[in-house]
Amino acid sequence: MAGPGVTLLQALARHKESGPNARPAQTGIWVAQVLRNCINDGELVPGAKLSEESLGEALGVSRNTLREAFAALSAERILTRIPNRGVFVAAPTADDVREIYRVRRVLEPAALTTAPAPSAQALAALSQVAKEGLAARAAADSSGMADANQKFHKLVVALANSTRLDALMAQILAEMRLVFHAMAKDPAFHGRFVLENATIVGLLVKGSGGQAGQAMTSYLDRAEAELLAAIPA
Repeated sequence: MAGPGVTLLQALARHKESGPNARPAQTGIWVAQVLRNCINDGELVPGAKLSEESLGEALGVSRNTLREAFAALSAERILTRIPNRGVFVAAPTADDVREIYRVRRVLEPAALTTAPAPSAQALAALSQVAKEGLAARAAADSSGMADANQKFHKLVVALANSTRLDALMAQILAEMRLVFHAMAKDPAFHGRFVLENATIVGLLVKGSGGQAGQAMTSYLDRAEAELLAAIPA
């Protein structure tokens, strides 16, 4: 696409309002977070071209600030710059998927097994997201299931109570949203895993963090295998 359409412009406006309060001179860090949120919410898809002019106008930032954000997101493998063509939302490869899941297998099971006992508030949030996923599954709502899965894994890592891990997971989830486009023809993909989300929450509620971590490791192994089967080598 030549630049952000009406839907993306509306999304940008929403993310501007819900983004960090501190945005001195609307820095590249802030712009990167806004774009990352758009990707994480499925409002920017693999291969979409980003227009500096349209984005700069929509966000009220200079081209230098945009380029700072582009550089940061390129380092995260979320965007890619093609010489003489422009900046595009990345389309993850099979090697990218392997690397993403290598990181996830370190982060998520550890958050379940080594973090302090989850608070009642954390368990309630995980239970609510698991219910949202099951409701979306019952309604055959693939987008709803994908959203619930993203929220679930974000909350899992949040159990570690680490702002650094939360920031790393935000990057991983943005890249995962791009990976999930490979499964667009398999609406049952997310459905299989929202069931397991509920199982993991049940183990946490019973105080079985170790079993929840083991279940998460198996879960990630199977998800990776399915994605690799769907993405060209």
